[in-house]
Amino acid sequence: MARHLDLEEQEQLDELKHFWNQWGNLITWLLIAVLGSFAAWNGWQYWQRTQAAKASQLYDEVDRAAAGGDTARLQQAVKDIQDKFGGTTYAPQAALLAAKVLADKGQLDAAKADLQWVANEAKDEGYQAVARLRLAGLQAEAKAYDEALKTLSASMPKDFEPLAADRRGDIYNLQGKRDQARAEYTKAWQGMSTAADYRGLVEVKLTSLGVDVKTLQPAAESTKS
Repeated sequence: MARHLDLEEQEQLDELKHFWNQWGNLITWLLIAVLGSFAAWNGWQYWQRTQAAKASQLYDEVDRAAAGGDTARLQQAVKDIQDKFGGTTYAPQAALLAAKVLADKGQLDAAKADLQWVANEAKDEGYQAVARLRLAGLQAEAKAYDEALKTLSASMPKDFEPLAADRRGDIYNLQGKRDQARAEYTKAWQGMSTAADYRGLVEVKLTSLGVDVKTLQPAAESTKS
């Protein structure tokens, strides 16, 4: 019986050796690839956390400079966060905050530059859209109407399209182009939720241009009919 078991074990061992000789290298490389990928993923996650922590510290510096109205310190802190951590969410947040403070201080060129950076470099489309809307507003205030309309011509997330239409309506209205203004305000009104408070302001603009909003239908309802 013992001899029989020894033979069985030897056969199993031979089969195992044969299997390993045939597939051992492939299995080894697959394990190396899997473990390597896992290590790389953990390394990437660690790097991301480290970058975010450092960017957060710089953002605190931006926040303090903004609160104190120190525009020189503010601009330097924003430049640092853009140069070192431009891929994090802190960079566009910092630039948007700086642009507001700079605009309030009358430093419009610097404010526009920060907004343009967000529009061009931010990874998030929402931040890009906010930057374009604000940039177009500053351009319109400077009577650079064609530039403002060009800024608003870029593609935006669907939720921001009514706001872009409203801003275009403002620009056309400032130019005295009432028909174009009415068309854009109508797009904005139709695209906004009935629960949106801002929709009431768009209604005021439409009314001032002789449009009875009761004759309009939200875009969704128009599509169904």
